[in-house]
Amino acid sequence: MTHQHHDACCEHDHHKCCEHEHHHEHSHEHHHEHGGGKQLTVIVLTIILLVLAVVIEHNFTLPTWQLLLVYLVPYLLIGHDTLKEAAEGIASGNAFNEHLLMSIATLGALAIGFLPGAETEFPEAVFVMLFFQIGELFEGYAEGKSRTSISHLMNIRPDVAHVLSSTADLAETTGDDSKDVNPEEVAIGSTILVRPGERIPLDGVVLRGQSALNTVALTGESLPRDVAVDDEVTSGCVNLSGVLYIRTTKSFGDSTVSKIIDLVEHAAESKSKSETFITRFARIYTPIVVAAAILLAVVPPVVSLLAYQMPFAQTFSVWLYRALTFLVVSCPCALVISIPLTFFGGIGGASRRGILIKGSTYMDVLAKVDTVVFDKTGTLTRGQFAVTAVHSGDDAEHEGGHTTADAEHRLLHLAAHVEHFSTHPIGAALRDAFPDEATDGCQVSDVEEIAGQGIRARVGNDIVCVGNTKMMEAIGAKWIDCTHVGTIIHVAINNEYAGHIVINDQVKDDSAAAVSRLKALGISRTVMLTGDRENVAADVARQLQLTAYHAELMPADKVGYMDQLRTEGDTSTIAFVGDGINDAPVLARADVGIAMGGLGSDAAIEAADVVLMDDHPSKIATAISIARRTIAIAHQNVCFAIGIKAAVLLMAAVGLSTMWMAVFADVGVTVIAVLNAMRTLRVPGEES
Repeated sequence: MTHQHHDACCEHDHHKCCEHEHHHEHSHEHHHEHGGGKQLTVIVLTIILLVLAVVIEHNFTLPTWQLLLVYLVPYLLIGHDTLKEAAEGIASGNAFNEHLLMSIATLGALAIGFLPGAETEFPEAVFVMLFFQIGELFEGYAEGKSRTSISHLMNIRPDVAHVLSSTADLAETTGDDSKDVNPEEVAIGSTILVRPGERIPLDGVVLRGQSALNTVALTGESLPRDVAVDDEVTSGCVNLSGVLYIRTTKSFGDSTVSKIIDLVEHAAESKSKSETFITRFARIYTPIVVAAAILLAVVPPVVSLLAYQMPFAQTFSVWLYRALTFLVVSCPCALVISIPLTFFGGIGGASRRGILIKGSTYMDVLAKVDTVVFDKTGTLTRGQFAVTAVHSGDDAEHEGGHTTADAEHRLLHLAAHVEHFSTHPIGAALRDAFPDEATDGCQVSDVEEIAGQGIRARVGNDIVCVGNTKMMEAIGAKWIDCTHVGTIIHVAINNEYAGHIVINDQVKDDSAAAVSRLKALGISRTVMLTGDRENVAADVARQLQLTAYHAELMPADKVGYMDQLRTEGDTSTIAFVGDGINDAPVLARADVGIAMGGLGSDAAIEAADVVLMDDHPSKIATAISIARRTIAIAHQNVCFAIGIKAAVLLMAAVGLSTMWMAVFADVGVTVIAVLNAMRTLRVPGEES
């Protein structure tokens, strides 16, 4: 069947998949060799041994080397991992990192006691290692919180599928003849049984039964979704009420649950620009501070010896202590730990709101977005046809101004009957507008589809034609045009014009709020690129008060307009929001691609950098807000850490700082930065 303007429904296609692969260099500077419980045990045991060593030092007079042995026990217990990391870094050619700094500083503190006239600094060496591990414990705790906030998505993986035998009679089976199978082994086209309380293991179509599904793990929405026979269902949803028999349409590897799990598991792999900066900064910074510490330890004693004839050993011990303090303070672990943790927390907080960000790189880009470009169908609109106006008889000239409820009811009644067997979306829209058409007793016969025009059928004693203007002209009915935006379905009864029905894609409930929130965030341009007709695009752009729109575009045209937008603003950062296969090229071309990744839109999940799991465009503003807040917290940590370190470094260079101040400037700053980074786990406005 062909209706006038059916091209409106062809704008997007979910049945093909275009893969957009992002390759990122992954570097992980910190390795946690043991779990949090073991780490805490080691810390507690170290504290006990350190207290015991201090008691021994103050109650017994021991030679320096024996006292060193006493402190080496807690030092090696708490610091062996750090020393090992430093050695491995040297062996692998990546020597200049925070582990090397901590190792040099603490080993130097142990060595100070053997310098002539110098006091032992054995407790300080253990304390530096102890607080460094305490800082890593905080890091592990915060990272665990972040992983927990993401892992609720990981819990959607089903463990078993109840597969019916191929000989089972679906109409009579009670499920007793089902066999428990690993979901990865279930073939496409198999019939599976899902009981109340169980997760749907594979994507499919309902063959028997009806139920409500909890989709919160996929979309973040608490409202259950009702399903019945012929409805598509998605893996990962929880069956709440009735028993469902489902024919699988995808293998486990291609199912929605697998794609989402894979997406989340790799969400933190790509490094953001800020993290890359910190990593590179540490590689340059570490050799500089090591060289500076060596110069600080050697140059002043040499100058004192040559200029003032002061004993080298005496002055060297003083300046060596200052140099070691300088090294402890300069350790960049506060930045190396807190910055990645900040981004990971931001990703976890976003996931709790149904926003999946594929990597912290895109968190960086999202924070800078100043132009948002939208697809129309399925993004700003629902992508489903619905009746928006009914104009009958002569009242059609007034476009419904005087249409009575009875006349409107009659038009919908007849159109729904004629379209009863149609599988076209327009037929579905007419049936949805008159849902009781199958139960009102009317007899429908002699149904005939006329290619390129519409459908003719006998309803009761009348011949009813439902179609486009070509059909009206073919039967000699004087049709009336309509200025309403949408697809116009004309109806004639016994070759006499009866009126028309306007069918159109509807704007999503929160699209206007989405555009308004973006403007409130300072987004300078909101643009729509669509393959739909000019008048339809203009109507949507007017309703949503978009900055600009371009209609009747092919995928290549969208890419061209994207490039044009980029040249119009030299410093613009552009986000594109789409949902279909035709959006894949422009999703790839945008600085950040955002997909409407609701049920069934797996092509968008493949192509985009950010996925909105509930298809709500208002989540775009939420994603940008989360990204900006995450970046702001990262910047706070950088400024705070560098500020404190710079102050203490200057004091260390002139001998005004102590090892305890150095410990605070390193470990204390790290702990504070980590605690600040943990704020990204909570998204402002969400319930506890």
